[in-house]
Amino acid sequence: MSFPSDLEIARGATLRPLTEIAAESGIPADCLEQYGEGAAKIKLEAIGRMADRPKAKYVVVSAITPTPLGEGKTTTTVGLGQGFSHVGKKATIAIRQPSMGPTFGIKGGAAGGGYSQVVPMELFNLHLTGDMHAVTAAHNMCSAMLDAHLFHGNELGLDMHNITWRRVMDINERALRNIVVGLGGRLDGVPRETGFDITAASEVMAALALCTSLADLRARMGRIVVGYDKAGTPITAEDLGVAGSMTVILKEAIKPNLMQTLEGTPALVHCGPFGNIATGNSSIIADQIGIHTGDYLLTEAGFGADMGAERFFNIKCRYSGIAPDAAVLVATVRGLKAHSGNHKIVAGRPLPEALLAENPDEVHQGGDNLRKQLENMQVHGVSPVVAINVFPGDHDADIAAIGEIADEFNARSA
Repeated sequence: MSFPSDLEIARGATLRPLTEIAAESGIPADCLEQYGEGAAKIKLEAIGRMADRPKAKYVVVSAITPTPLGEGKTTTTVGLGQGFSHVGKKATIAIRQPSMGPTFGIKGGAAGGGYSQVVPMELFNLHLTGDMHAVTAAHNMCSAMLDAHLFHGNELGLDMHNITWRRVMDINERALRNIVVGLGGRLDGVPRETGFDITAASEVMAALALCTSLADLRARMGRIVVGYDKAGTPITAEDLGVAGSMTVILKEAIKPNLMQTLEGTPALVHCGPFGNIATGNSSIIADQIGIHTGDYLLTEAGFGADMGAERFFNIKCRYSGIAPDAAVLVATVRGLKAHSGNHKIVAGRPLPEALLAENPDEVHQGGDNLRKQLENMQVHGVSPVVAINVFPGDHDADIAAIGEIADEFNARSA
């Protein structure tokens, strides 16, 4: 029997009106700004107006160090959110907006999988309400102002060999990683080496995810360091006089996006900083709203727990003031076997035959990654539940081995 693809499942979804989902979640109707049928912005004033509502249990979802295929954090987060409704509890999920670069690359989209997806999938993965493009514009506004400053005499004394601010775009473009700008003649700027990064790696994105208000965002824009002078003194966006312009470009992007899962569970989708060079978490503002929308708020910490969850505990929670009540750590048989060092998983290629064979000893061998992730999370006072994401072809003995590793840390597994 053939199983429908993720796209077929997503396109067959019946969407609930977002006004209905917002009303059930306690989000004031006049705080909702509809963006077509599939998404809506939530005004920041909702934070204050919802503050007297009961607080939900705050649950962070992370994973073992992922393989190139991913281990299923988003799928698990969405599935948990939907599952709570089946036991009479109201849950909201908070996840990052994906970058179009990985979406069109080997990794693909980030809406979840199977019957645990955020929909509409195409809207979620591409453009959404334009936040990524606003971050791109704000970042490149700073780049343009920097080069204009150099052209008009470099009054701040920027060291041409110590300029750290580059440009960004939200697609993968290898040829633009390192470039020379200012070519063409005297009126076309000062020639210098620079390059493009991907938008999700922008410091503007990281600041947007960590801010708690428009004023806070304005202050964070001003503190961005674009380079140094000959004495090593940092030069900031505030020094360039561009921080205010960057902030006003982001005035709509600062508002979280409301979407839904296949079963109509509210999904707050906002910001997409990478976990290796930034926080790897969705926005604080989304969580400030989501924490007052029901019984549980499930927020995803991207990449492995050693990245996204560490930054969740040590950066995001410290700025937001919201402490987690529980944690979920996603693990897979294939992921732990890969961490044994005996196999190499390559995105886009079939899994090695040897990896698919039953081998609980190999799961235990690669289980050192799970052990360390459990230890790291328990250091922060939270004992996670290990969510075993099972794939067709996984063997019972291998699955049981993951449970045995969880038992070593008195952690529950399911």
